[in-house]
Amino acid sequence: MKRSLLTSTTLIGTLIVATTACAQLTPKETTSKSIRQNTVNSQATGTMSQSIDSHLRQVLTQAGIKTQITSIVPSKLPNMYQVNLAGQPPLHITEDGRYVIQGELQKNPSKRVVTKTPVRSTSAQVGKPVSAAVKSAMLANTRALKNMSTKTPLFYTAVPGVIWGATLEGVPFLLSDDAQYINDGEISVIENGQFVGLDENFETRKNQSVFVTLDESQLIIYPATSPERAVIYVADDVNCPYCRRFHQQISMFNAKGVTVNVIGYPIYEQSPAQMRGIWCQTDENSRRQAFDKAMLQGEITPASASCTADHVTPNRDKAAGLAVIATPAIYREDGVLYQASFESPEFLEFLGIE
Repeated sequence: MKRSLLTSTTLIGTLIVATTACAQLTPKETTSKSIRQNTVNSQATGTMSQSIDSHLRQVLTQAGIKTQITSIVPSKLPNMYQVNLAGQPPLHITEDGRYVIQGELQKNPSKRVVTKTPVRSTSAQVGKPVSAAVKSAMLANTRALKNMSTKTPLFYTAVPGVIWGATLEGVPFLLSDDAQYINDGEISVIENGQFVGLDENFETRKNQSVFVTLDESQLIIYPATSPERAVIYVADDVNCPYCRRFHQQISMFNAKGVTVNVIGYPIYEQSPAQMRGIWCQTDENSRRQAFDKAMLQGEITPASASCTADHVTPNRDKAAGLAVIATPAIYREDGVLYQASFESPEFLEFLGIE
């Protein structure tokens, strides 16, 4: 079962948006120097300028928000404003109207030990793990929270001062970089006057950052058997029925030029011990054969008495940054998650293979 970061869970509501197309913002609206200057002033003083208020109301109205906006005030999240909605959870939005988070903020109950505000991230750091110094400071300020540890993945987002994290069970959350305020949501994007979903640029760059950290020697790799045309990463569990169905297709994908990198990602209660036996095999071929037996024949290879190491958990913990909600979770090498049936012709199209 996935657990919330806090003992009291905030339920994130659904954005109330129209399904019809909306007008695009003009360049003048999105690049106004006066709005940017007023942002600095209002964030510093805790006040709200009329120009920013009007601009954000216009952005949200054009994006399809139908619920009455009762007020807009500086948010407790850095570089954002809180939009209060009648009868709905608030929104938090950047002054340019591009990045949006929904939901009430929860105050971190932990004692604040580190009081210095860290250097805010740059656009080049989006999707990168936070620095060791920032992580250390944030962990020092989150000691009363559940599931926070040195293993907790934390990444810079496109909003300077807002950090994305996930529990080891894959539950995402957002928090200010001083760790004082937390939201159980994710960052969405308004583009060309419309909500377009989660921030895909952040998601793909984050996932690429995760792939780089994985121990390749502990992946089970099925190389392409024709000239390689695509590489995918798959989070797999030996007891997942859909993972087994995907495994039946691997040889076909290999023949079409797809290399499959399997991440051991146990989610069933009995899986960690069973998968440890597979990963205890001494060489790559033996491990792959043991995995094939488990996936194709349902035969689990037990760990030998001499194998006391756990070769599954380290990559599983590193992959927590993928925020896997179900297996098999399939990603292209560029970090894009596939969100349809792998048995559909769309899957090969997704990989750029006709």
